[in-house]
Amino acid sequence: MKELKTRSIEAIEEKMGNVDESSLRHLVLQSAKSFKTSWIGLGQSLYAVWKDKAYREWGFNTFDSYTMKEIGIRKDTALKLLRSYHFLEKEGPSYLVENRSEKVNPSSVPTYESVNALRLASNNKNIDRSDYAAIKDKVFQRGKDAREIKKDLTQLIKQREELEPEEAWKKKKLAVVRRFMSALKSLSRELKITKVLPSRFIEETDRLIAKLEGEVSRISEKTMND
Repeated sequence: MKELKTRSIEAIEEKMGNVDESSLRHLVLQSAKSFKTSWIGLGQSLYAVWKDKAYREWGFNTFDSYTMKEIGIRKDTALKLLRSYHFLEKEGPSYLVENRSEKVNPSSVPTYESVNALRLASNNKNIDRSDYAAIKDKVFQRGKDAREIKKDLTQLIKQREELEPEEAWKKKKLAVVRRFMSALKSLSRELKITKVLPSRFIEETDRLIAKLEGEVSRISEKTMND
């Protein structure tokens, strides 16, 4: 992780010296220091801090300011850690047990980016359960990194679209119509505010929007029924 460089680790160690070793705050600092070998401990600790809003007791108004100033982690990285750890609790509880008992070699622990990519794949409607199971195996058993996982996902989606060209075309058509309808709605709002054109043009625009909404509903319903 680029945010935790030598200077940052030194700063963390200095802060650890001024904090009660039995406290949650010290635990998070220790986990941050060990982040290069295992992000899971840090993710678990940060999840506890975020859930209980413990950072407020330490003088920080927001979770973002705490992670940035205390352990040198940016907002987007902190969020990925939280989401990845929470996802891991649901999808790989046995893996967490092994990690806590130190049965897992730190070098074999999947990165939080890989787990986050798996999390996104679990919500992707273009990925079926068998494909997801194969990707999950690559993350937890083979240690594939996020770049490889994303590449595999792209190939799977592309293959699915090649096998189902008509469905892919319907989705593309629906997306184009929705973008056009969204642009018209924005234009209609602007015309109503600025009144640069006669009301009949606004009425025509609204009628076209209504027709487009009907078309979107028709395409969506047909797609679901096919």
